[in-house]
Amino acid sequence: MDVEPNDLLLFARIVETGSFSQAALRVDLPKSTVSRRIALLEAKLGERLLQRTTRKLMLTEFGASLLEHARKVVEEVEAAAALVQHRQLAPSGKLRISMPADFANMGMTTMISAFIERYPAIQLELDLSPRRVDLVSENFDIAIRMGDLPEDSSLHARRVALERISLYAAPSYIARRGMPEHPDDLLAHDLLCLASRAGGALSWQLTKGKTVWQRELPARLAANSPDLLARIACAGAGIAASSDLFAERGVEKGELVRVLPDWSLP
Repeated sequence: MDVEPNDLLLFARIVETGSFSQAALRVDLPKSTVSRRIALLEAKLGERLLQRTTRKLMLTEFGASLLEHARKVVEEVEAAAALVQHRQLAPSGKLRISMPADFANMGMTTMISAFIERYPAIQLELDLSPRRVDLVSENFDIAIRMGDLPEDSSLHARRVALERISLYAAPSYIARRGMPEHPDDLLAHDLLCLASRAGGALSWQLTKGKTVWQRELPARLAANSPDLLARIACAGAGIAASSDLFAERGVEKGELVRVLPDWSLP
């Protein structure tokens, strides 16, 4: 026997309103449809649920027993509807976000604070790691990363910022080793890069307008922290391929200068 929950809801509405007509108005269905569905329900159950007279409806003994179960269905549906409405009006629950620690410290602290104040019912959980996470198996809602999605990815991405990668060095390093005038001059310098670019001789590509320069160059130091990379460059260790976001602080303090300012990395 296949009894639809919607039919039980309809049965409960008829008893609640006292008539087929009022129940039809409540559920926004034609009266004929309401009558037909109740008749089909009675046929499925093999029992009469209502005694109909010209003046009123009366529950049969079986109908009274079924009404208790129908009301429980109504309560569950109303509770679910209230929960959905509450979540729509006031978002709540846990939100898991993965992002590199450097990015969180430099660019997200103010936004995170504002989000917490605006949505008090949401619990934030931050994973501050540069590793590539599996959003599905690790149950993350959002991952913030620099770069592009793999072509075969089924994930959806939205650009939140456009960040340029440039070359930076400390004035002390430039004074000691000289300022490169052309990308070819980088062959004679100590280069610092993100760990994702490390591993023997690397293909470095710089662009200037429509001009593209590309060479294989070894990295003297690699790190998976853009902020640490910029700090090491500030200490005079070499020329860093760094995000402008993380180098900005060093430039403002006079601890870093742009190298080959007319050229940029993709």
